[in-house]
Amino acid sequence: MLHGRDEELAAVDRVLVGARAGRSGVLVVRGEAGIGKSALLEHAAASAAGMRVLRGVGIESEAPLPFAGLHLLLNGLTDRIGELPEPQSTALRSALSLAPSQGNDRFLVGVALLTLLSELAEEQPLLCIVDDAHWLDHASNDALLFAARRLEAEPIALLFAARDLHAPPFPAHGVAELRLTPLPAAAAQQLLDEHAGDLPRHVQARIAHDARGNPLALHEYSAAQRAGRPTAQPAPLPAHSRIQQTFAGRIEELPTATRTLLLVTAAEATGRPDVVFEAARKFGAGVADLAAAEHQRLVRHVDGRLDFRHPLIRSAVYQSATLGEKLAVHAELAEVFGWRHDICQRAWHLAAATTGPDEAVAAALVEAGEADRALGGYASVAAAYERAAALSPDPADRGARLLTAAHAAYEAGQNERVSALASEAAVHLKDPKSWAECQTLHATLADEGGRPLEAHRILVDEAAAVAEHDERAASRMLFSAVETAWVAADFDAVARVRTLGGDEVDLLARAALGLNAPHPDGLADGVSALRALIDAGAPCLKVAWWHLLLGDHRAAHDWSLTAERETRSRGAVGSLLHVLGVLARTQLHQGQRHDALASGAEALRIAKDIGQRQAVAHASTVLAHLAAMDGDEQRCADLAAEARRPGVGHSYVRAACALGLLDLGLGRHEAVWDRLSTLVDGANRMDALSAVPDLVEAAARLGRHVHGPVERYVRWAELVEQPWARGIAQRCLALLGPADEAEHRYAEAVHLGRQAGGRPFELARTELLYGEWLRRQRRRIDARPLLRSAAEEFERLGAEPWAKRARAELRATGETQLAQAPDLLGTLTPQELQVVRLASEGLSNRDIGAQLFLSPRTVGYHLYKAYPKLGITSRNELARVLQSRTPDQETTSVSLGST
Repeated sequence: MLHGRDEELAAVDRVLVGARAGRSGVLVVRGEAGIGKSALLEHAAASAAGMRVLRGVGIESEAPLPFAGLHLLLNGLTDRIGELPEPQSTALRSALSLAPSQGNDRFLVGVALLTLLSELAEEQPLLCIVDDAHWLDHASNDALLFAARRLEAEPIALLFAARDLHAPPFPAHGVAELRLTPLPAAAAQQLLDEHAGDLPRHVQARIAHDARGNPLALHEYSAAQRAGRPTAQPAPLPAHSRIQQTFAGRIEELPTATRTLLLVTAAEATGRPDVVFEAARKFGAGVADLAAAEHQRLVRHVDGRLDFRHPLIRSAVYQSATLGEKLAVHAELAEVFGWRHDICQRAWHLAAATTGPDEAVAAALVEAGEADRALGGYASVAAAYERAAALSPDPADRGARLLTAAHAAYEAGQNERVSALASEAAVHLKDPKSWAECQTLHATLADEGGRPLEAHRILVDEAAAVAEHDERAASRMLFSAVETAWVAADFDAVARVRTLGGDEVDLLARAALGLNAPHPDGLADGVSALRALIDAGAPCLKVAWWHLLLGDHRAAHDWSLTAERETRSRGAVGSLLHVLGVLARTQLHQGQRHDALASGAEALRIAKDIGQRQAVAHASTVLAHLAAMDGDEQRCADLAAEARRPGVGHSYVRAACALGLLDLGLGRHEAVWDRLSTLVDGANRMDALSAVPDLVEAAARLGRHVHGPVERYVRWAELVEQPWARGIAQRCLALLGPADEAEHRYAEAVHLGRQAGGRPFELARTELLYGEWLRRQRRRIDARPLLRSAAEEFERLGAEPWAKRARAELRATGETQLAQAPDLLGTLTPQELQVVRLASEGLSNRDIGAQLFLSPRTVGYHLYKAYPKLGITSRNELARVLQSRTPDQETTSVSLGST
């Protein structure tokens, strides 16, 4: 019985009840050592009648080993992995060392885990419990939390227990938490009455005082008192230290052979009886010696593993041993694992048995690190190389291994470690190329941390140092230096770098300088340089972005869609989030509102999962723009605030543009002027270019002039040769130019805007302004078709403030407002829309889940919710619903989930 935990037990029970009813539940139980986390998990397991129970545990000594925690959780399920779709099956088999690595994206393992758990849950409800989650290896942690955040409509309960203090953190953002606090006095007394009712009251009172409401301490102090062992400490200690010392007292009373067997078990960590008993045999201990520890309830044999009943028992056993005893045990374990060809376990036990520099052991750790790399366990690679460096006799080897550790730590997202490792590596490295690598890592961290000019300075300095030895490496660094200076809008810095690099550096610098030049005359050189960069070839994502700068949304969409297909097909989640950010922007410009919302929402969700701050900012700007069109003031402001965090770069300007559009749609013209008039003349003129038409419209309403920015926009539109851009330029001139030219310019703007490859929202704005102008000229009949077209387009795009304005203008012409056609797709959530699109193409739930990183059951759940919203009852009707929309409405990106 768990005294004083009624609310906590109810919370766990609710998760189990929900799982049995088909509603996934994830809960992290947090608290200090001994507070009752494991007991709650055991209660869940005992209450899981009719459910399959999977157990996992984080083990401190296995934290450097990639997917060690996942291996324990999935023990006995390896035969089911082959049933997963490719490439998920390959990724998970590789992670568990069941097949050679194929170099898969590390997040694909999380996708595979999600699919596996979902398919197991189809057979019967599933309970997964992971104790000591704070000791999970980084790779298992990533996979489990990736899956946990995507559980939705599966009969799955996933419970973690993690220690709060004196342990590594277990960040689980977006997952519900249950925090355990010390027991109330009454509950503590109930526990004492149960376990120490025979002790005098004054002794019980002292135990209660010392235990401070910690259930395990209450139990262990009572047992120690009954056995005559002291429990009082000379000074206050944390609960885990006090409990550990109590366990140590019990361990000291055991026979020598039993203590030896416990030490081998503690050092071995995985709990494999065959390994433990084989290693213990050398020290004269065997199976029979385990009985005394089992009798003392220190260890247990469960699910084929030897396991300590509490992590603090393991710590007490290990810390009670002498250094010589520990060295001998680890040396023997290394021998045993060597016979089993387990290079990772052998290497780490060799390292634990070594007290000074040893190149042979360091080389073994390097071999283990490379094996970890093949599994995608970058945190483990970093740990192996860092330990290898510490054992390396040669300073050059030490520096090289620290540098490798730093690179691996970066891939694992451990930025604080990257900085420390790179700095230490630089102390030992003498050759300029390796030194430059260290500094490049510092530059990368500075750039991602919002310090682009610091990154720029480092890159320029180190490019100079490495140029004599590796011109290509120096050129790559200078290319990155131009990019960081562009982000910082320091175009003097761009100009200085231009003279230092090769052709590609020169082209990028010309593009940056020309597109952001104070005078429009510089735009021609910027545009031509950008076109030359595209022709020279580059990764799809860069090319897509450059096409966006040239106003070619269709080309940008095609390039980003190609990248999306490729990244989805191989499950490259880390790359996909960047692709989705650019794809969402192309969809936004092409009027594919629902697609843009879905892509942006998915990019934002993944970016937050992975912790990519700049990707979060980029996705937020697209979603903020959509919210601005919708007139959703609070959401737009929240997303813009996310994007405008200090140091996020381009996103700061784009967020301001979204806020300006919001103000314009709501008729706050003075606010538009205040927000955008300085922005468009700022250093980062290219990013602010999209705000010029908004500023022009506000200026026209306020009777003000905007000459320089308009001249820039008109010149850019001429150079990029995109009809939609030239149309907006004509609209700006119609608003601010001579009255006798207005009609011609408006008509030309509409004509250009209706050509292929346009921007529907901007065309509707042009039609609205032209219609308003015609109505003011008392030409109501001429105005109606334009206003009607604008109103219909705004309604399709969900741009309610703009649609309301167009409908008001229509009424002013004397036309009775036609009934609004319902926007059925607009009723779907972004996730439902993605699922519906793929289902309409004939993909199965399993295939859809593989592409969207959802379980097949969750796919079915989203379809179930979508059908009534669309007014249909079956999957076969989806294609009809989508095809019933006009051809130019969001039909260009339905393949491979490009939503």
